[in-house]
Amino acid sequence: MKLISCEKLEKSMVELQFSIDAETFKSAVNTAFKREGKKYAIPGFRKGKAPKAMIEKMYGKDLFQYDAINDLFPENYEAAVKEAGIEVVGRPDPEVVSMSEDEGATLKVKVAVKPEVELGEYTGLTVNKDVKTVDEADVDAEIKRMQDRNGRLLTREGAAENGDTVDIDFEGFVDGVAFEGGKAEHYSLVLGSGSFIPEFDVNVKFPEEYQAEELAGKDATFKIKLHEVQYKELPELDDDFAKDVSEYDTLDELKDSIRKGIETNHEKQADQKVENDLIDQVVGGMKAEIPDAMIESRIEELVQDFQYRISQQGLKLEQYLQYMGMTMEQFKEQFREQADKQVKMRLAMEAIVAKESIEATEEEFEAEIKRIADAYQMEADKVKSLVDAAAVKKDLAVNKAIDFVKSKANIVAGAAEEKKPAKKTTRKTTKKAAAKQDEEPKEEETQGE
Repeated sequence: MKLISCEKLEKSMVELQFSIDAETFKSAVNTAFKREGKKYAIPGFRKGKAPKAMIEKMYGKDLFQYDAINDLFPENYEAAVKEAGIEVVGRPDPEVVSMSEDEGATLKVKVAVKPEVELGEYTGLTVNKDVKTVDEADVDAEIKRMQDRNGRLLTREGAAENGDTVDIDFEGFVDGVAFEGGKAEHYSLVLGSGSFIPEFDVNVKFPEEYQAEELAGKDATFKIKLHEVQYKELPELDDDFAKDVSEYDTLDELKDSIRKGIETNHEKQADQKVENDLIDQVVGGMKAEIPDAMIESRIEELVQDFQYRISQQGLKLEQYLQYMGMTMEQFKEQFREQADKQVKMRLAMEAIVAKESIEATEEEFEAEIKRIADAYQMEADKVKSLVDAAAVKKDLAVNKAIDFVKSKANIVAGAAEEKKPAKKTTRKTTKKAAAKQDEEPKEEETQGE
């Protein structure tokens, strides 16, 4: 391979031109003929026995030359990229300039590359930190959730009431014909929960905006078989309840633990918002011509991540899209804003990494390997053999860049941070109680994840 030129184009696109020598190209053409020539039938020759010249005369001189280009392209393109010293972020768009067995081949390739980033201010930034005070209603709501989780389901005799759980078989018909997805056995339904058609009865009308267009606005009849009606008996909210569901002796101690858990969560949310606001300021001040390929690539990664997560619940992406009444393109478009933010953040932090010479230490790398190993219940050595060490260290450096920006910022505490002192507990938080606190809503997801 010989690199002929590397020309920068608009919006972080590059055009590479490189050549493949005649000897290498001719050898690849002959290899392609031996592999593909057997497929062609030529009058007067048994199939697979026709000479190369006869096949080319009938199907075109460049028939096996294009096969040779396809065979040679990956390795030679990779070599051209390496020699040009560019970091590719998109798929190449190749074009054959010329090719012949006597002179070799010349190719021209347009490809998106990582853009050059011009940073604005990233130190001395000012941001407000507002920590929400704990609303006692939130504490009471969590106690209610714990009470509900620990309720007992008992069988009810007689008519079902709102809030009861019914075990039913059903099958739905429109115009006397059973429709897809309208049948289930031993379906558990909480009456009044809104988890089924709101006006659920023997005869119903689907809403005009129902997700399945073929059923929207249609009258339907459901044949229903009722197996059982159950109601939930809730435990009394007293000290005995606290002892049963936690390691605390009194209900006040349990509430105090929940209150502290909410305070901790609010603190984390405030810290995360500070981080996100600082990142927004850094990104807003930078200049870069970001190629569309980077955004599209990130969208694909987000789609794949979503697909993996729902597959863990036994659901295919195609089924999900059908249920939501969306096309794949509409689904992908939902991720565009998120992908745009994440790509810009990554570029900004990588630029800070380079400017400030930020690196991940070996200790930090080993700690990250251990974290991954623990999360997936694997041996650390096994994790090391599977991951790209350079990529892991790069990710760690990016996280350190975020911490660097935060450490150099002027963080102004808001008035909401002034909280009433929490009651003291008479017992230390235990693992069981901590597990209950972990059920609180998690903090906002960072823009960088």
